[in-house]
Order: sequence, then structure tokens, then C-alpha cells
Amino acid sequence: MEAVQYVKMTEAHLEEVTSIYNYYVLNTTVSFHTEALGVEEMRDSVLSADPRFESYVISRAGQTAGYVLITQHKKKQAYQISGEVTIYLKPDCAGQGIGDQALDFIEGVARTNGFHSLVATVCLDNERSRNIFVRHGYSQCAHYREIGRKFGRLLDIVTYQKLLL
Repeated sequence: MEAVQYVKMTEAHLEEVTSIYNYYVLNTTVSFHTEALGVEEMRDSVLSADPRFESYVISRAGQTAGYVLITQHKKKQAYQISGEVTIYLKPDCAGQGIGDQALDFIEGVARTNGFHSLVATVCLDNERSRNIFVRHGYSQCAHYREIGRKFGRLLDIVTYQKLLL
């Protein structure tokens, strides 16, 4: 498999990552947004003033394949040792091991930035993402039943956690 590179996300990437995310909003239950996001909304989601919460564009062969980031898990001070990890790939890049590489990469960033714990929240329907987190040593620590509604269906989410020892 061809190696991937990671570029720190900037304003210049916002349109492309918004497009990637909106594919999942409009076509899947991967995202619980039900309406497409604008670039301004996406900026608030992926760019943080806190340097510990970093976002990266994933590229392969000079083309954007997706993005990966760590966001704040909760806004209370005691949670500063934890982050939430998110990975979105262009649909034609899924299933090629890019998500596994991205997760390894962002875990390294998290360790460098002093995180103790990472969490990931995934729709129960999203078997591919659930499998990535399990393969990387995350444990399921929560299951919320029928917590969202999209496309006329009640949906569950599961949360995974990994301690970065």
C-alpha cells in the first residue's frame, strides 16, 4: 500500500474537507448531522485555537484522501487529559488501510501533546469504523440505544476508549 502523508489543516483545506464530510452527512448514518455544513461550520469543527487539538489532511499520491483530528472531549477542565479522535475518508479511499495509518498517526500526535485517553464515538451501523478502533486496542465503553434519528431510522451510537500508556 502506498504511504500517506499528513499536512496540518489550514483555512485552505476547509472547502475540500467540508465536501468530504458532507458526503457522509447527506448519504450515510456515519454523521448525525442531517443537513450539509457550510465552510464556517466546518471551521468551528476542525480548527481549534488550542494547539493540543490538531487536525490533519491525509494525502496519498498528492491527492487528498481524507482528514483526521483530535477535538476536545468535554469543555470542563478535568477532561483536558482526554481527546476525541475523528477520521473521515473520501468514499473511494475507504477500505485501503488509510484509516488504520491515520489512527496510528493521530495517536502519536496525542501522545506528543500529553493526552492520557482517546475516545471515539461511532454509529453502530458503521462497522468499518468500529473495526478500526477495536483493531487498535480501543475498548467499547458505552452504548447509547436509539439516541438519534436519521433517514427515518432510530440509531445507536457506541463509544470506544483507549488509554495511551
